[in-house]
Amino acid sequence: MSARIDLLRHGDTGQRSYRGQLDDALSDAGWAQLRAAVEGRAWDLIVSSTLQRCAAFAQELSLARGVPLHLDARLAEYHFGTWQGMPIERIAEQQGDALAQFWADPVAHPPPGAETFAAFRERLGAALDDVAAQAPDRRVLVITHGGAIRLLRCLVEKRSYGDMAGIDVPHASLHALPWRAAVSVR
Repeated sequence: MSARIDLLRHGDTGQRSYRGQLDDALSDAGWAQLRAAVEGRAWDLIVSSTLQRCAAFAQELSLARGVPLHLDARLAEYHFGTWQGMPIERIAEQQGDALAQFWADPVAHPPPGAETFAAFRERLGAALDDVAAQAPDRRVLVITHGGAIRLLRCLVEKRSYGDMAGIDVPHASLHALPWRAAVSVR
């Protein structure tokens, strides 16, 4: 069972740190980025993270286009533990080795107090499996976060999680994802 899924990263929030599951609002620039990203495109269903930097735009788009919307907390960003909200420059200064290890192998070297990658993969995979089951052969827009998109692309593209840091996922970028329920490896 498969769905035609486009992943959309939320727009800019004006914050410069690992935001994780902090519930930041979009900046004016972030709203503009998202509106431009979806212009001229159409979907049959919108599914979004419940964090407001995704959900607020999803609600606007759903109302404007008359497209059904489903909010799913499982699409939230990775929880960065004690690094959440901390400027990356400060992490690099104070915990440079740990940061380098995380970028090289996030499974073996997560941030202190962070969500495990197994849990992150499980909840994202379950959310996408549900989308594929509920919307077969429909065009679905999934509005989520940079880390979530990187992990999902690693799964589909059969890449190591160590490749995540090298996957470019700018704000308001779209990523086609040929998701099949079997991809999630639960």
